Amino acid sequence: MSKKTNKFSASDYGNETEISKESNFYFGKENFKWMLIGLACIIVGFLLMMGPDANTVDGKLDPNVWNDDIFSIRRIRIAPLLVVIGFAIEVYAILKRK
Repeated sequence: MSKKTNKFSASDYGNETEISKESNFYFGKENFKWMLIGLACIIVGFLLMMGPDANTVDGKLDPNVWNDDIFSIRRIRIAPLLVVIGFAIEVYAILKRK
């Protein structure tokens, strides 16, 4: 009788396959650097938007007084622009290849 042998033995596989020790993580150091820069822009933008509301004068609520400071260039233009730039940097950091 003829003995059937498998042409693929376990010893053959051990030599051919090697596990790659290289990291398969998508983000690199530069991605994290850009993400931190974007996060800092977003935080600075929100901090620039802070301030008293329309009816607050010297820290006290007074419904008879109108505070025009809510329409300042800092709160209406600069701060939202920084927040949008921060989110754009975040998108760039996520999509940037290693």
